[in-house]
Amino acid sequence: MSHNTFGHLFRVTTWGESHGPAIGCVVDGCPPGLALSEADIQPFLDRRKPGTSSFTTQRKEPDAVRILSGVFEGKTTGTPVSLLIENTDQRSRDYGDIAQTYRPGHADLTYDLKYGIRDYRGGGRSSARETAMRVAAGAVARRILGEQVRIRAALIQLGPHKIDRSGWDWSEVNNNPFFSPDASVVPAWEEYLTTIRKNGLSAGAVIEVVAENVPAGLGAPIYGKLDSDLAAAFMSINAVKGVEIGDGFASAALTGVENADPLFMRDGQIAFGANHAGGILGGISTGQPVVARFAVKPTSSMLTPVPSVTSDGVEKEVITKGRHDPCVGIRAVPVGEAMMACVLADHLLRHRGQTGR
Repeated sequence: MSHNTFGHLFRVTTWGESHGPAIGCVVDGCPPGLALSEADIQPFLDRRKPGTSSFTTQRKEPDAVRILSGVFEGKTTGTPVSLLIENTDQRSRDYGDIAQTYRPGHADLTYDLKYGIRDYRGGGRSSARETAMRVAAGAVARRILGEQVRIRAALIQLGPHKIDRSGWDWSEVNNNPFFSPDASVVPAWEEYLTTIRKNGLSAGAVIEVVAENVPAGLGAPIYGKLDSDLAAAFMSINAVKGVEIGDGFASAALTGVENADPLFMRDGQIAFGANHAGGILGGISTGQPVVARFAVKPTSSMLTPVPSVTSDGVEKEVITKGRHDPCVGIRAVPVGEAMMACVLADHLLRHRGQTGR
């Protein structure tokens, strides 16, 4: 099995390599009659594309998306939607020195162990460049969910520096290069990441994703849980090493009473007194905001020498030349939104198919 596809009814298959001529995806299962054009997809790609600030990779890619199939006269036809982005700024020569040397922290070693061959140019298939197509697919998923479902994400921790949650303001997220909802932390992040980059190092990050107005009832027991699919989706993003839903690991320090989300009647409707569960109970959405966080490890491509070995078994220090994000977690913010959208769209279609609602 190739394992390049995710989803059940809303299925996304991505293809392409970081330094190949193009990357792309095929979105299957999109219902017919939805308005869709490149203009609906491009704004999301523009938020993820490289070279947007001094704190991301300086590779310059316009990431201009083309719709090749599945849309006629501005509407989806119900057939596979094929999307393509050309690679225009590859510098494969930057990777010549590591053709036979494994970069610690990267997938170089494991790809070679599994397949007996690897594309060393920017990591090939394991490159974070693949996530551009997830963002494009996420834009299609948002058309299925409709405007009532609002999906937003923000960077809440950069290296050891966290935001002040009391200063959370969603309107600030697109006003700074870090997607921070707390304007007060931005100067400290700028100073920290500037120092990290000058020292040839890298930093990790934590991203929070929130989906509001999600219909109740999405997800299914036992092996179709909404939170398990979200966890798998976020974990599939390059460099992600941890996921939590709602209070997540912090709930282990609470008592049962503290962790419970109390129920009340308000204007004839059931209402919640808290949202420790992150909008999901028993794997099924409650109608509250779905809240998830994921941790991104520090970028493994660095200018600081790191001990390694070659494919011939020779010990050798390695540095990674080229253009790399000092914190790949920054551009993971729109990717997190896209994966949330894809999973919710898939579960919405599955829910309709099972219940007729």
